[in-house]
Amino acid sequence: MKTFFTFFPSLLLVVYFTSCATNPYAVTNRIYKSNSKKLAKTIRQVPVLPRPEEWVGTTNFGLRKPNFVILHHTAQKSASQTLKTFVTPSTQVSAHYVIGKDGRIYQMLNDYFRAWHGGSSKWGNSTDINSSSIGIELDNDGFEAFADTQITSLIKVLTTIKSTHHIPTANFIGHSDIAPGRKVDPNSNFPWGKLAENGFGLWPDSLLDSVPETFVPAEALRIIGYDIRNLNFAIQSFKLHFIQKDTSPFLNEHDKQVLFNLYKKYL
Repeated sequence: MKTFFTFFPSLLLVVYFTSCATNPYAVTNRIYKSNSKKLAKTIRQVPVLPRPEEWVGTTNFGLRKPNFVILHHTAQKSASQTLKTFVTPSTQVSAHYVIGKDGRIYQMLNDYFRAWHGGSSKWGNSTDINSSSIGIELDNDGFEAFADTQITSLIKVLTTIKSTHHIPTANFIGHSDIAPGRKVDPNSNFPWGKLAENGFGLWPDSLLDSVPETFVPAEALRIIGYDIRNLNFAIQSFKLHFIQKDTSPFLNEHDKQVLFNLYKKYL
């Protein structure tokens, strides 16, 4: 008579394939857990100096914490396509969160891990944004408007992130802000003003002051955080975020008033 244990190996196979069928990310989830364990093992190791001396473990330390949130649009056809991209090793890209048009939130990485979402970028004096930021991708082909349900979910995620990591209000920015001339996301339909109303990112006041003759736009852009090595690119990125209706590399009088208003907020 066959016992339960006779069938046990076959039962394991059934459970394995059933779980893969019901969860298409079962395999990559296991890889995530495996890689997480490897990283945990790495940070538990005692550092080895070229000439080993006495190791004295301090009692005062913690995890490196994110200080920026970088917002992106996916420029792909669907959230599922983006998820597939982010679990394919050869793409070498990832994000902490993906938010679908329907508002569904997918978390792909622990906030304390370093995602590969910013690429070559610069904000202020920081040239390794990936090491100090959380990347959030919004399902959007790069041209369309952002769904209300999607923005509602985004605000929900940002509220938790800001509270958890104490990220400054000014440090919620876009991919185009940190990579002028290279990236244009999120697109000009993104509701930066609404996010600012909820405490995520700065936005110009409704009443703007006249610009003093001594005002230097390039210096203001630099103070805000933009990489001004190519001033035209910096202006375009600034306008994509704060003007939105016009992304030319030129500043008219209104643009300068907006820039001056924001510049004072960063001082």
